[in-house]
Amino acid sequence: MTTYQITGPKRLQTTVKLPASKSISNRALIIHALSGGTILPENLSDCDDTEVIIQALKNMPEVINIKAAGTAMRFMTAFLAATEHGEHVLTGTERMQHRPIKVLVDALRRLGADISYEGEEGFPPLRIKGSTLEGGELDVAGDISSQYISALLMIGPVLKKGLTLRLNGEIISRPYIDLTLWTMREFGADAEWISMDTIKVEPKPYVQRPYFIESDWSAASYWYEMVALSDDPEAEVRLEGLMDGSKQGDSSVRYIFSLLGVKTIFASKTPGKPTTVTLTKSGHRVPRLEYDFVNVPDLTQTFVCTCCAMNIPFHFTGLQTLEIKETNRIKALKTELAKLGYYIEAINGCELKWNGKPSAIDHQPSAIDTYEDHRMALAFAPLGFKMPICINNPQVVTKSYPHYWDDLKKAQFTIQE
Repeated sequence: MTTYQITGPKRLQTTVKLPASKSISNRALIIHALSGGTILPENLSDCDDTEVIIQALKNMPEVINIKAAGTAMRFMTAFLAATEHGEHVLTGTERMQHRPIKVLVDALRRLGADISYEGEEGFPPLRIKGSTLEGGELDVAGDISSQYISALLMIGPVLKKGLTLRLNGEIISRPYIDLTLWTMREFGADAEWISMDTIKVEPKPYVQRPYFIESDWSAASYWYEMVALSDDPEAEVRLEGLMDGSKQGDSSVRYIFSLLGVKTIFASKTPGKPTTVTLTKSGHRVPRLEYDFVNVPDLTQTFVCTCCAMNIPFHFTGLQTLEIKETNRIKALKTELAKLGYYIEAINGCELKWNGKPSAIDHQPSAIDTYEDHRMALAFAPLGFKMPICINNPQVVTKSYPHYWDDLKKAQFTIQE
């Protein structure tokens, strides 16, 4: 097992070429395939999750192994069910085979899909026989993973009757649904909210077109964390390729981090054009942070780690999807932060609280385990500004940010195996 020891630099001055957005890349690839396009979108993410979709769409093997890519599992399930690409088995890692898929399978079956379970009911692997589906009206719960909803929406234009999707109850992760609709419209789809809880997708084919992927706001969040935690009053990080007015839900990171003393400056605010974003310290921070992460659950680890390291009490809600991510992120955060003296409280599986008072530890902290979850490594590494921190299996970052450790070294972090 590889372990890195990470120590932050005294001064933080660097320019970072962020990876392309994984969320947009994966959506654009599925939509591009449904359009019959021959030229791939430009500036695709080079992360593991995107690579497995590229290879699956390119080679279409009988057994498609998407490894640990949850997005790929959900998106490819719908794609294979709604297109005439024959019969395939869709599988993944051991953890992936314990991540639920029943809600999506049931919804696709109601649209006429031919999907069966190869193992345990409700979980991958799946055997999928592709065909052209009728479509029509469909009701699903609004509090399920937005990836299920996005998977259904993206096949809407190729269904004979299109798709009218009603979301019942509380709708979580709405920005990810909006990102899907926006990307679909970029390829000519007619897809809109027609009420607060209903989306209508017309049976209008996608249009082939060149497409450029912007940089990833989720990846940017770890650099915001570094600026917040650095003791350098003149810390400055320049992030390339981000867009003002981005449809990525995690772009809200700039507003939340403004509460923790990080200022965001755009070099250009031209809509739809990538630019350089400069992060500096503002000198102002809140004494306590309360936030509902229901729309941006992937930012939770970043803010939990940041607030602990800054001794800022917090109460975070809207975390109900964290238990079914790459790992149970609520349990993982509690376990790993306790190694550093931060004892956080979990409430009903959907809230995290901390009183802002770390406990003294009289020993060298144990290495942080990453649980095959890229965001554990990405979010804990910036704590190297406060203490030398050891991280097990650091290569897990390739799932979303393959050159993360190289970027940290460029920023003068000390990283030792």
